[in-house]
Amino acid sequence: MTRTNAWMLIGAATLSVSLWAAPTLAQSDGADSAPAKAPASGGATEPPMTDVDAAKLREQALELLVTSAVSGTPEVRVNAIEALGIAPARLKQAAPAALADGNVAVRTVAAMAIAKARLCELSAQVEPLLNDPSPLARAAAIFALRRCGANTDPSPLAAILFGDPSPRVRAHAAFILGELGDRSAVAMLRDAARDALPRANPAEVRLLRLQLAEARIKLGDDAAVTEVRASLYPSRPDDLEATALGAQILGQTGDKGAIDQLIFLTARRNEQSQLFPAEIRLAAAGAVAELGNTKGGFIAEEFVTDPAETLRAQAAYVLGQTGKTEHLPTLARLLGDPNGRVRVAAAASVVRITQRLADQRAGMR
Repeated sequence: MTRTNAWMLIGAATLSVSLWAAPTLAQSDGADSAPAKAPASGGATEPPMTDVDAAKLREQALELLVTSAVSGTPEVRVNAIEALGIAPARLKQAAPAALADGNVAVRTVAAMAIAKARLCELSAQVEPLLNDPSPLARAAAIFALRRCGANTDPSPLAAILFGDPSPRVRAHAAFILGELGDRSAVAMLRDAARDALPRANPAEVRLLRLQLAEARIKLGDDAAVTEVRASLYPSRPDDLEATALGAQILGQTGDKGAIDQLIFLTARRNEQSQLFPAEIRLAAAGAVAELGNTKGGFIAEEFVTDPAETLRAQAAYVLGQTGKTEHLPTLARLLGDPNGRVRVAAAASVVRITQRLADQRAGMR
């Protein structure tokens, strides 16, 4: 699961409740290098991959992502393009077709990935999106071009933030404002959070508030951290989607002050003595991994064979967040999953883990 399409992958109305009672992150206090108890899949106790096998697996994963970026469902193409941001040379290969894709989400994510990877040689191919029918694609084009030093007018972002009827579109503009790094946008983001949006879906408005807070955190407004932390205390089922998004935001913005509560979410029980839904536990485990505690791989391993492809995909993504090479055998199997979304999530995690390993070894030289 990725941030760009988190709202598509996690729906509060469809969250399933898991009654699994494995050890929690809080109870798993051994050395970080010690593998967790072997899960049903057996992935964590298999012999480690050799460097040659890991390199072959990485190439297989990259080829899968490039192929998936131009084939399959729009959601698969979106996830593949975003995942290729880890490998800019391959993104450069796939991005031109994605920028001209008939699906607006694919065009938008392609421009966002180009911005983050700073593939400025593709700026000329991004420019037509400034006139795209969708505000999502137009905003992404502004982001990509300004990241590449173009004097592109950013004012349409403010117009989207305050004027678009969709909270999701407004959240997209807020995310971009946070990424652009202009601290003068903080006041505007605070004002946007006060907009009541009475005709909008309340659940979507809650998610918008969180992404407005995330943008403010990125721009140095630490007061927004408490707003995101509050989402970790859901009081009703309708709050769960915001809890999952809040966990992701706290992990990606480096809020170590939230780590204890995130760990509790992986195992805390509600008033009916049931564990939180799998999606919440996985999101929390992934956030904890982003914050440096990589012991949560055992939670993801529990769901890599789940009947629900959404959970298998999210579990594969969390394994990548841990950065541990011990999960590569499990991910290798998931590259052959019957569901394209799962295959792409597994491929993205293979690339992420092998890149981290390469970076570590380069630093030792």
